[in-house]
Amino acid sequence: MTPTAPSGKRASGNPATQASLNQTAKQQREQQKQAKLAEYQRQLEKRRRSKVLWWVVGSTAGLAVIALIAASIIFTPRPVTLERGDGDGSGISGVETFSNSATHVEGEVTYAQTPPAGGDHNPVWLNCGVYSEPVPNVNAVHSLEHGAVWITYDPERVDDAGVAALREQLPSSYVILSPYPGLPAPIVASAWNAQLQVESADDERIGEFLGAYWRSTSAPEPNAACTGALDAPGKQS
Repeated sequence: MTPTAPSGKRASGNPATQASLNQTAKQQREQQKQAKLAEYQRQLEKRRRSKVLWWVVGSTAGLAVIALIAASIIFTPRPVTLERGDGDGSGISGVETFSNSATHVEGEVTYAQTPPAGGDHNPVWLNCGVYSEPVPNVNAVHSLEHGAVWITYDPERVDDAGVAALREQLPSSYVILSPYPGLPAPIVASAWNAQLQVESADDERIGEFLGAYWRSTSAPEPNAACTGALDAPGKQS
């Protein structure tokens, strides 16, 4: 009977040849083992590189989100907060005061001031906010009656940068900002029975006027709403 080699192959009758065959089979098994080990190590390295890549991507994305949040906090204008004014702007240079009626009427009204700083007006008030187009006098005056401040600018004399500078000074409520062609000055701030004309948006008296007349307790109807009524064309915010 012919002997069988340990690998299951037919054994050789020659001892030297059989030893060579056994050595070759052992080498093949070792090579297969090393090949499997190398493949395992390649897979481990591939997974490691993948984890590192995703960690870098995730960290970069996280840092980008943090940077965006930080930038939004740093560069977003802080909201302007004001205390309610008492309606006394006598200490502000250039402020004019008037005596106007406060009757609700229908139709157009001829006003003594340009823009109006009080007077008869439409029963529907204008919703406070920023407008890119002129707003109806008769509705804006009703908002003044509720304690709003109306900031108007001549679009021929105030550029986009000037308008942006005005917006930065405004509180989030009870204020109207709108263009008004043909003003007697580039910028006019109006409240009920009070008005201030200025030449530029960086005039500090604008802030003083807002401090004196915003939600003024001396307005005919303080605490009345400045929302929930008329949105004129060009309403932005």
